[in-house]
Amino acid sequence: MTTAPSPAQAPAEPTSALDRFFEISKRGSTVGTEIRGGLVTFVTMAYIVILNPIILSGKPDVAGDVLAFNAVGAATALTAGVMTILFGVVTRLPFAFAAGLGINAFVAFSVVGQVTWPEAMALVMINGVIIVLLAATGLRKAIFDAVPFQLKIAITVGIGLFIAFIGFVNSGFVTATGTSSPPVGLGVNGSVATVPSLLFVVTLLLTGILVALRIKGGMLIGLVGGTVLAVIVEAIWHIGARGFDDEGNVVNPGGWGLTVPALNGSPVSVPDLSLVGAVDFTFDFGKVGIVAVVMIVFTLLFTNFFDAMGTMTGLAKEANLADDNGDFPRIKSALIVEGVGAIAGGATSSSSSTVFIESGSGIGEGARTGFANVVTGVLFLLAMFLTPLTSIVPTEIAAAALIIVGAMMMAQIRFIDFADFRVLLPVFLTVSVMPLTYSIANGIGAGFVSWVVIHAFSGKAKSISPLLWVVGVGFLIFFARGPIEALFGVGI
Repeated sequence: MTTAPSPAQAPAEPTSALDRFFEISKRGSTVGTEIRGGLVTFVTMAYIVILNPIILSGKPDVAGDVLAFNAVGAATALTAGVMTILFGVVTRLPFAFAAGLGINAFVAFSVVGQVTWPEAMALVMINGVIIVLLAATGLRKAIFDAVPFQLKIAITVGIGLFIAFIGFVNSGFVTATGTSSPPVGLGVNGSVATVPSLLFVVTLLLTGILVALRIKGGMLIGLVGGTVLAVIVEAIWHIGARGFDDEGNVVNPGGWGLTVPALNGSPVSVPDLSLVGAVDFTFDFGKVGIVAVVMIVFTLLFTNFFDAMGTMTGLAKEANLADDNGDFPRIKSALIVEGVGAIAGGATSSSSSTVFIESGSGIGEGARTGFANVVTGVLFLLAMFLTPLTSIVPTEIAAAALIIVGAMMMAQIRFIDFADFRVLLPVFLTVSVMPLTYSIANGIGAGFVSWVVIHAFSGKAKSISPLLWVVGVGFLIFFARGPIEALFGVGI
């Protein structure tokens, strides 16, 4: 794994205008390393072109309208490509963008129960405008600075566990049991019983060995090797996809998850961009109610705001680009562009586009600059035309990279002193709540609220930043939004 130069090392002289602009040599990287890192990030994120349409398409809004699968897929790839390149060029950071998981599910399963799809995407855009204003005025950075160092590290570690948990679930290594206790278990009936999950284990161990040996491109070699093996296995045994019948029963439980590693027909398709610009700001408050609209935007804002901030903190730490306070280069620009991602995602009906934690896979491969983002972004734009080719990489194989990255991010916990229980409990809650609730925002909220309460009632109230008090109260409202919605007679 390539690392940034230590303070004692003099940065290398730039070799070209490209090198100078992206500060490639200055950060101890090379063009080749950035290309590899960008490619690895794309490979681990490519599933979003398939997953986002699965979440958003086919869900009727209040008018009975649905979004077309292919149109959502094309819009997802377009937005991810444009925003990833924009972020890389503006901030020179290797944080790739795509439709935010959690936000898209909230929009699909909750928001469109009250409004139409065009109106829902307009609300996503409004959320983005608010985030841009908060970032441009410096308030978002001020809130970021008010977060204690220990919680910033805890966010990094929690995201690492969250990434790993996503990988375990996507691989089929960890599955829902369907019972209250235990809620999850190992594979099928307590064992790794499917070929895709077995190939995940093989890819994970292979990649782990290559990374441990510090082989350049180790993570990419592992992903490509695992994909080739998966294609060969599918060609021989025709495992097929896992799915569900009309009654909700699992069909072919030993099959692949989201993508089957096989090429069927032409690898090229013409993108359907009909959803670009399909938004509607003319809300009928007589039907939905202004309180409901405000609560929708509030929920979108809190999730978007803290998910992205936490993700960028963790990624910057992993890339050795953050200082002791968790600040990283061009942070204000990063926070502004992240808000633009929400606007762009709403404008293309692909849901809010935000920094993706899977960017850690490219960072683990050595990416340190925005040039890696340019590589990832161009591949996403090509993916609009090459959806069949993109879908070759099964999620079970990509999941192996997420486990490796999670392990790397876990190492940051060594910088926290756990001697003070005032620190220990909020850190523990931050780290554990993220994967257990499948939400970065929930983990950050649990950490913030517990930090404020414990310090306030244990003689350390003066050490709490005023902004942290405000954010803590905001998270209390966020966590209690269900009863608040019921009190005002809305249901989002």
